[in-house]
Amino acid sequence: MAPTSLADIISSLPSEESWGPTTTSEALVDGVPYAPYSKGDKLGRMADWTSEGKDGRDGRGGRQQYNRNYRDQQVYGAGTSSLFAVQVAEDESSFSVVDNTRTSTKTRGFGRGGGTIFRGRGRGGRDQRGGRGTFQRVGQGRGGQQGGYYDNRGGRGGRGRRFGWKDYDKPQRNRDSSVNIKPDWHMLEEIDFNRLAKLNLETSAGEDIDTYGFLYYYDRSYDKPPVKNTERKLNVVDRAAYNVSTSSDPIIQELAEKDEATIFATDNILSMLMCAPRSVYSWDLVITRHGNKVYLDKREGASLDLVSVNENAADAPLEASEGNKETINFPGALALEATFINHNFANQTVMESETSKYEMAHENPFYNPSEETEPLASKAYKYRRFDLSLEKDEDPLHLIVRTELDAVMKNNISGEDQFLTVKALNEFDHKAQGSGGALDWRTKLTSQRGAVVATEMKNNSCKLARWTVQSILAKADIMKLGFVSRATPKSNDRHVILGVVGYDPRKFAEQMNLNLANGWGIVRTIVDMCLKMSEGKYVLVKDPNKPLLRLYEVPPGTFEEGEDEGEVINEGNEDEE
Repeated sequence: MAPTSLADIISSLPSEESWGPTTTSEALVDGVPYAPYSKGDKLGRMADWTSEGKDGRDGRGGRQQYNRNYRDQQVYGAGTSSLFAVQVAEDESSFSVVDNTRTSTKTRGFGRGGGTIFRGRGRGGRDQRGGRGTFQRVGQGRGGQQGGYYDNRGGRGGRGRRFGWKDYDKPQRNRDSSVNIKPDWHMLEEIDFNRLAKLNLETSAGEDIDTYGFLYYYDRSYDKPPVKNTERKLNVVDRAAYNVSTSSDPIIQELAEKDEATIFATDNILSMLMCAPRSVYSWDLVITRHGNKVYLDKREGASLDLVSVNENAADAPLEASEGNKETINFPGALALEATFINHNFANQTVMESETSKYEMAHENPFYNPSEETEPLASKAYKYRRFDLSLEKDEDPLHLIVRTELDAVMKNNISGEDQFLTVKALNEFDHKAQGSGGALDWRTKLTSQRGAVVATEMKNNSCKLARWTVQSILAKADIMKLGFVSRATPKSNDRHVILGVVGYDPRKFAEQMNLNLANGWGIVRTIVDMCLKMSEGKYVLVKDPNKPLLRLYEVPPGTFEEGEDEGEVINEGNEDEE
């Protein structure tokens, strides 16, 4: 190309005073019309490339999104974009690039897909027992990018078991109330768990008033991990143990006459109230106000006396009406089995010796040698007082609780006596419905004890929290947790002891995110409600299907001997919101 001189460029410029594109009155430029323009149009963006895309989607592949600032404005020229629309001869919406290359790294997962499948939370914030589950596959993309979402009907997950299969088809669980709500009961309050979780009351560590009973020394041989295939069998140990309610306790009656406190309870009842926000199953308490005294009681044969199993699991054990065919794995049968295990385990792990036992200040107040044929179990009762007063209170508000200890043990270093509470977790079948994804204790307890305990914290949050609160209330030094499993998964009458682990109750509470100040706040709130009401009897019931408590006023003779309790009715069948 020949070089152009500056003189040629200047000579080619137009001779008019202004330069630029020539003005014309035509409305077409190379046959393409200008977009119409009106002074009334609102000028938004100079150019909006995201307003219209292929198949009504934006350039990023998502649905059309309207910016909050421009959603009510008309973009200049947007109304006439169809004038310039290009008609594509072939629809390419279904076209996508497929990468068939294999990755060199392999991941462990469920089935042949090679990815890990997670179960999402239920829709609308509901818990995982009844919500619609979603599956998420974590891919191997660069920079830690996640893969796409796969539903449970067709993805590449393979043939492995997928947790949450057909969760959307599961019916809403309608559990039964723990007590028959009668027509003459008058509901006074309805308290949601969200309100209870916000309460807080700091209290002192408490003081001992008196002690009763005796304790045997703990057998340290149970702390050693068992040799393979030589697990210890759980034996039936018949010993006299008592679970007397508050108003029937003769020591509490004496303390009430001496005006030692305003509120009276047992550790079993008080721990349930303090851990109420963690509970799922229905339970009930009987609250009696007599004068200025408040007694927290329980019914005879109440559900509080039973030890629940996997109450907080995402897929808790099912009832027969919900399709469970394993009768020994019903929630009620598992609770009876767990209660039986705890009673025998605490008696078996102590060394019974009349010469070496720890005697409390007084004898067991409930034991009558002339009537009982079985020997006494190792049990000590400590009556302790806590101050629940506030600064604005004119009179102090004290609570007396009867706490229990199960054994005593010498400290390895100082040689001092340490008080223990002994509890047992039980495994029924880690492959069965309702196991909550638990590991196989026989193979994992020694090598992955932390994972086993963490799973139990998740599946039995309420039960472990109650045991921890009871240990702290009794001022126990150590809480022993035993791991007991069925000898065979299909039989619930033979068990083996797989191991025992000791924990400091206060540190264990921190691991569980258990806040005792919140529990004391709940107790103070319920007591304040009852103190504002007239003398009488009240019942506090946990709704069987919703996270809330209901306080009823009941006739004075309710739950007394000779009254027909009737059948338990189904309460609160509404869907959980």
